[in-house]
Amino acid sequence: MVREPFTVAIVGAGFSGVMTATHLLRARANVPIRIVMINRSGVFARGVAYGTNSATHLLNVPAGRMSAFPDDPTHFFRFAQSRDPSVAPGTFVRRSVYGEYLEDNLTAAIAAGSPNTLEQIVAAIKSVEPDPQGVTVTTEFGDEVRADRVVLAVGNYPPAHPPGLPESFLASPLYVRDPWKPGALSTVPTDATVLLVGTGLTMYDVALDLHTRGVRSAIAVSRRGLLPRPHDPSVSPAEATHRPPAIERTYKVTDYVHAARQRIRELEKDGGNWRQVLDSLRPITPSLWQRLSITERVRFLRHLRPYWDVHRHRAAPEIWGAVDQLRKKGWLAIHCCRLQNAEYVGSAAVVSWTPRGTDHVEDSRVGAVVNCTGPATDVRGTDDALLGDLFAKGLAKPDSLGLGINVAIDGRVLGTSGEPSRVLYYVGPLIRARDGEGTAVPELRVQAAGVARTVLDSLSALRAAV
Repeated sequence: MVREPFTVAIVGAGFSGVMTATHLLRARANVPIRIVMINRSGVFARGVAYGTNSATHLLNVPAGRMSAFPDDPTHFFRFAQSRDPSVAPGTFVRRSVYGEYLEDNLTAAIAAGSPNTLEQIVAAIKSVEPDPQGVTVTTEFGDEVRADRVVLAVGNYPPAHPPGLPESFLASPLYVRDPWKPGALSTVPTDATVLLVGTGLTMYDVALDLHTRGVRSAIAVSRRGLLPRPHDPSVSPAEATHRPPAIERTYKVTDYVHAARQRIRELEKDGGNWRQVLDSLRPITPSLWQRLSITERVRFLRHLRPYWDVHRHRAAPEIWGAVDQLRKKGWLAIHCCRLQNAEYVGSAAVVSWTPRGTDHVEDSRVGAVVNCTGPATDVRGTDDALLGDLFAKGLAKPDSLGLGINVAIDGRVLGTSGEPSRVLYYVGPLIRARDGEGTAVPELRVQAAGVARTVLDSLSALRAAV
């Protein structure tokens, strides 16, 4: 007997979950689908990235390249321009606009009259239990959802605690672990200097937010003191010809670096730009990563990743310019160092660090310490109930390098046996374990579309088999 419609449970309602649901709703397959979207907040497309309403928080990619649909590259640009006619393909729009866009896509797919339907449950997931007939998803409240397939679209987890901060200080009211948690920055005092741990894109956003709130000044620290580079609107888009020809014929990180540097030198002689070389690697980044041995991957993570990140994940020109001005006028200082200690002293924190290349310990008195190291991907030893349940049952396995979870090429979750799951799929940033990247829209949109197709194909096969 065939149970129709088939049920697909989607856990998470950020970009990955919303777009997977949108593709399933729009599908005109021979299998009617009931989609049940489960998430804690009860809102769509308003997670860490697009839940902010701050005017200083812009997309890090221009509107012309932010379509949620791989086969319609100007889709988001048309939406943004319908809201603001001044938007051009090269405009870096507010992130909140993108959240509206994703919600609009989902609403339009629901209203299209498809035989597929969408329901929503507001809850956290406690457990997932496959059986011969499908899978049972249990919420934190004990409610059960019977499904034929489950798409895990869990996104970003709170930042890991920075090394050097003792347990006693982590419980202090002066420590902000997750700056994206609603209201987290409202407790930061404005009459003191604030220490920002991390110098990446999160630091840019937090610094601008704190400056707008009237905070006296800020210090940002990291081991290397590297800052994300800006996009350059004057640089033409990357093409396949910008790609280093030798890079796909080697299996070592050092050879990757040499090939990229040589190609950059060649292009710059003809007026080209390093951004074109790095962007040309984007379509082949997963294959470059997958061909590396574990030893080579460790070498990349230890020595090269910080430099790759600041060049590959760039800031909007307006954001970079605003942060640069904060540095020039002395409001923001950057230090390259290692944290050694932090103490809660009265209404302030005394933080100790060692500047890079020295053994000298310096102290600084600050009003708060904000963790700006970015979302955590290392889920080994996680306290998340869902992932803990999956790991305990052997249904999923954390990556040995702390980059996410193991996922097959078609999106099926790999268990401890190494076999792809029959019912569990994953789409989201924890795909880094497989692809080396996976946090940006151009990668996530392909993942979402691919997983939706794979789920549809599996349900069609199930229907035929039954």
